[in-house]
Amino acid sequence: MKPLGWIVRIEWAVLAAAAIVFYSSVGVSWWLFALLILAPDLSMFGYLAGPRIGAIAYNALHILIVPVLLLLLGHLSGNAAAIAVALIWIAHIAVDRALGYGLKLSTGFQDTHLGRIGR
Repeated sequence: MKPLGWIVRIEWAVLAAAAIVFYSSVGVSWWLFALLILAPDLSMFGYLAGPRIGAIAYNALHILIVPVLLLLLGHLSGNAAAIAVALIWIAHIAVDRALGYGLKLSTGFQDTHLGRIGR
């Protein structure tokens, strides 16, 4: 692990916990949470087309830009479903980062912006 890497992992774990706590306040079913928490990982099927396409597909669903914008739009419009989906998505990304799974490099699934998985 990189120096101070454990601090970064704790930060991501705290973000995951916060997303889950906020999800509980939205009043949406926990079944939706269970159904969607692993949905971003379906992007791994992009690796069937090769490491470059796989990395693009994976990263597209594992960056915070879209779920944070969805959360903002859901909040501004009062759309509980949008808020819930955004919080699930954020929780997924945060758990991944807390476990050391980063955005993928085009060299292969194991190569991430946080370093090689498994080191």
